[in-house]
Amino acid sequence: MADRRLTAVVENRIQEEPVLVLHGPRTVGKSTLLAEVAARTGRRVIDCDDPATRAAVRADPGRFVAGPELVLIDEYQHVPELLDAIKSELNVDLRPGRYVLAGSTHYSTLPEAGQALTGRVDIVDVLPLAQLEIDGSTKDSLLHRLLEGETSFDLPESTTSRKEYAERVCAGGLPVALRRPPGKSRSRWFANYVELVLARDVVELSRIRQREMLPRLLHQAAARSGQVLNIAGLARAIGMEATTAENYLKLLEAVFLIQRLPAWGTTLGSRNIRTPKVHLVDTGVMASLLALTPEKIAAADPAALTEYGHLLETFAVGEILKHVAWWDGPVSAGYFRTHAGEEVDLVLERNDGRVFAFEFKAGSRIHADDVGGIRSLRARIPDRLALAVVFYTGSLAYAYEDGTLVLPLDALWT
Repeated sequence: MADRRLTAVVENRIQEEPVLVLHGPRTVGKSTLLAEVAARTGRRVIDCDDPATRAAVRADPGRFVAGPELVLIDEYQHVPELLDAIKSELNVDLRPGRYVLAGSTHYSTLPEAGQALTGRVDIVDVLPLAQLEIDGSTKDSLLHRLLEGETSFDLPESTTSRKEYAERVCAGGLPVALRRPPGKSRSRWFANYVELVLARDVVELSRIRQREMLPRLLHQAAARSGQVLNIAGLARAIGMEATTAENYLKLLEAVFLIQRLPAWGTTLGSRNIRTPKVHLVDTGVMASLLALTPEKIAAADPAALTEYGHLLETFAVGEILKHVAWWDGPVSAGYFRTHAGEEVDLVLERNDGRVFAFEFKAGSRIHADDVGGIRSLRARIPDRLALAVVFYTGSLAYAYEDGTLVLPLDALWT
């Protein structure tokens, strides 16, 4: 069992919010978090994934959410009528700590959610395990130290090999997958996982006419992970109408297979890209879809190395967003790109307007051209850019003359 950094966040939010929604991918550990809350509060979990329980809750949702005690409900999205029943309870009693709901569907995609609990719910993203959690590390998050303004680090020389990076990236962070040995067993699990989510969770959300296109669409999204989302090109690649592809992408997003990273800095000028990027939520799923293995990466096939570059970017973006989920202050995330091709892979903005720029490189050396996007961003917001970091797979930490830090990627967990 991994010690989740999110546990403390959940415990604190229960003391502050009347309703807490934990949402994230299937098998990511939401039920485990809910069970921990149940053990500490002496309450039981109402599991709507169980058919008998689901039928009973659907027959009389008000009975299951009534009363002054904390109510814990797992996979609540199977009985969306619960939200109206909870709303009725909150109209009478809006104390903090009334409900904790967990679900494998994005909260905003449930039609009842927009009307029922607006302004009364706090949403917590439960993402795949971060490398700190997988390693069982108790060290402070480097990202949190960066967001707090720290710029000087005494980092030891990295000893993480290219092979170990590839193994971590291809494994991803889904707990059940990590329990499987690498190779055929884990590959079968990923294949079954994708099939289950597409066949059950997506279909439950919407009656779709071209169900057989979903795996092909997901594969194309995986092949484009870390790139600007071109829906027309994606749809054309599988012979689908662009409007249909957009609707199906929303479904894949709703079940946490993909996520869109919005363009940042669109108000800085007309020369900036405004289209989002697409990323797979878990790089283990992405590597499985692309049949990309550490062995293929080690063989240095040019096509595999190109895919690995996108895979590593998706991994690094996801790793930082996991740390952001533990950060108590509001932080918005996006990427920056100009029409001239100058790009910063990830931009974080605190609520005070301070900006943090991150670039990710799969190589073990950094050249001047690799910080071109950061230079472009710094020229546009010289007073707001608090820090810029290039993460790479090399061993040394150093700084450019302009203050840009170059850090080994494993500094995020070692």
